[in-house]
Amino acid sequence: MGAPEVRDGTIVVYSDIACPWATVAIARLLRARTEFALDEDVHLDHRSFLLEDVNSAPVAKRVVDAELPVVQALEPELGWTSWQGDPSTWPVTAAPANEAVHAAKRQSLRAAEELDLALRLALFRDSRCIALRHEILDVASSCPSVDVEALGAALDDGSARATMMRDYREHRDAVRGSPHLFFADGYEVHNPGVELRWPDGPGTGSPVVERDDPEVYGDLVRRAVMGSKA
Repeated sequence: MGAPEVRDGTIVVYSDIACPWATVAIARLLRARTEFALDEDVHLDHRSFLLEDVNSAPVAKRVVDAELPVVQALEPELGWTSWQGDPSTWPVTAAPANEAVHAAKRQSLRAAEELDLALRLALFRDSRCIALRHEILDVASSCPSVDVEALGAALDDGSARATMMRDYREHRDAVRGSPHLFFADGYEVHNPGVELRWPDGPGTGSPVVERDDPEVYGDLVRRAVMGSKA
């Protein structure tokens, strides 16, 4: 299938919680939405682009370690830190965390937004193993819009996993990477405002940001307000 259907007033965001670049983009979207007083008019519709499935391998700690100094320079206020736990406790999978966001989305888009950002900060700032159920639920307890008991039940019965995976499989070929944003007017953009390269090859050495324009996020949230009328 092609690009996903997008409702007016929403931005469909395909990403992986274990992706630092998506974390930068989501933080910037949320900030721009607030700056333009659009918190009640624009909502993120989180979808999963599972890098571990795309690459047939876990998101490697060594790759994230190389990316962290770069993304920290882009968004220092997020409080990025290198992994503080034993390397063996780095989450080998982000699928349960992504699934939790989909489960929260059944409660509301706002609940999913809150949990998505909270899980990203738990991983990249607080060094928490977000592959574990109890860690996910403890993080969720800090999210005002999330019903933690209902979330736990959804994780136990796997009711959100099928929806997440079906959507991922249906639209995987339309998504260029994490993050990829889609809008109601048909516009789409991968990793907005950022151009980067890996001089030594993808995932080898350290990435180099050749362009960073955070101002594009104001245009993106305003585009979402216009929706299909743009």
